[in-house]
Amino acid sequence: MLFRPNLTVAALSMALASCSPAPIDDPYDDTGELIALSGGDAGPQAACHTCHGLDGGGDGTLVPRIAGMDTGYLVRQLGFYADGQRNHPRMTWLAGRLNTEERLAVSAYYAAMDFPKDKHGGKILPEPSCEIAKVYEIYHEGLPERALSSCASCHGETGLGLGGGNPPLVGQSAAYHAEQLRRWRNGERYGDALNVMHDTASKLRKDEISPLAAYIAYGPEPSRRLEFPVECP
Repeated sequence: MLFRPNLTVAALSMALASCSPAPIDDPYDDTGELIALSGGDAGPQAACHTCHGLDGGGDGTLVPRIAGMDTGYLVRQLGFYADGQRNHPRMTWLAGRLNTEERLAVSAYYAAMDFPKDKHGGKILPEPSCEIAKVYEIYHEGLPERALSSCASCHGETGLGLGGGNPPLVGQSAAYHAEQLRRWRNGERYGDALNVMHDTASKLRKDEISPLAAYIAYGPEPSRRLEFPVECP
């Protein structure tokens, strides 16, 4: 009879355990979509769509398009923001509150979105000029006299990128491209393999950045050479 109380306690414990609710998962961390729309643990003020839009297309100025970008590239950029290799107060704060799984989930969500079909995105085509002819040369051929590699060697002749580590450039605004080139040039942005971007941007002259950004934003096109003036200094 001495063992019956112990059995009773054990049976009661088992009964209570069977009635206990299962652990509740955080609904805001289940999918990349929920993180993008809710901000995850960072809260709704950090929801990605508030800046990048529901379609991931950015704001047409300094907030970039992230729809259709490579998953690995987006994950790396979130890591760079979190550890200070890219500097942006809001993005640094947000990225630092996402764990590895959350960064991967939200990156995969935006990567799965459709890439913009119209690469020009309504942007104005720069008028053919010697200035545009110069940046055409920079983009497609580089400048051997400055040991300046062409943009196309990494980002492709039409700006669609070459591999996951060299992202597409089309679909971003001229303002965004110009800002990033200045940041690379001034050493305010880091994280590129072998410092290729810093080395390239540092060889650009200040007055070349805006026209190059405008050319890239519209969509690089090798056949445009025929539109340029025959004689340029």
